[in-house]
Amino acid sequence: MKKFKKFYVEITSICNLACSFCPQTQRKANFISIEDFTHRLDEIKPYTDYIYLHVKGEPLMHPKIDQLLDIAHDKGFKVNITSNGTLLHKVKDKILLKPAIRQMNFSLHSFDGHEGSEDKEGYVRKVLDFVKEANEQTNMIISLRLWNLTQDNMTNTERNRNREILSLIENDFNLDYRIEEKVAPGSGLKLTDRVYLNQDHEFQWPDLKAPEDDGKGFCYALRTQAGILVDGTVVPCCLDGEGVINLGNVHRQPFSEIIEGERATQIVDGFSRREAVEELCRKCGYRQRFGK
Repeated sequence: MKKFKKFYVEITSICNLACSFCPQTQRKANFISIEDFTHRLDEIKPYTDYIYLHVKGEPLMHPKIDQLLDIAHDKGFKVNITSNGTLLHKVKDKILLKPAIRQMNFSLHSFDGHEGSEDKEGYVRKVLDFVKEANEQTNMIISLRLWNLTQDNMTNTERNRNREILSLIENDFNLDYRIEEKVAPGSGLKLTDRVYLNQDHEFQWPDLKAPEDDGKGFCYALRTQAGILVDGTVVPCCLDGEGVINLGNVHRQPFSEIIEGERATQIVDGFSRREAVEELCRKCGYRQRFGK
């Protein structure tokens, strides 16, 4: 039986921001129900111990996030959440002490990615206050993400944009160095016990309208990860935010059958040959990270 290191269980397709780096989904706005969430966890339990509560959407928007976390804990899952962090002041009491949470990732680049954002210092301060409480009261791992570097040399404006946030982090953790001196794109910097800063280049979602390459390369889709969108659509990875590669729906078919189906098998076999068989995969730059 396959075992996935990461399994993405999208609990909402709705986000409270509209960031430039994250294409808005064309799917129906939706929140997962308690019943559907429970059913999905039962379906995937033999395949993974780690669930990620996102593909698109802001997971902290879910009005029953506390109940979802309790269900995940009862069923033995370790939960990872990626959030823009803007709603922490509203949901902190619902999530802070939940034993299900293994890791929380905060996309700090969301502030500059969302047109109209105001009070950067106030935003970062709320996130750092949560981080401090979580670090003192739980064993939660925290990753502060700034995934907005450009491939070319950054302009002074871009440097200053991140410098504001980095200065706040440096002051809060009493660092005696500038973060830029220590961290490299794609790697993490340990700020304190269980708290890390990660910087990377701006993320590009695959798009069917993008140019297609030679299709060579490798991907861990359906080897180490898979996902289920909020409507029940099974997808091979966290980058298929629109359900283009629709492997089946858990409302109509057991996950065990879907994951062993013809389309899923062809994807895995194709990447074993270093070949992307799906059109969306041939238009995904992330695949190039694993070489050809």
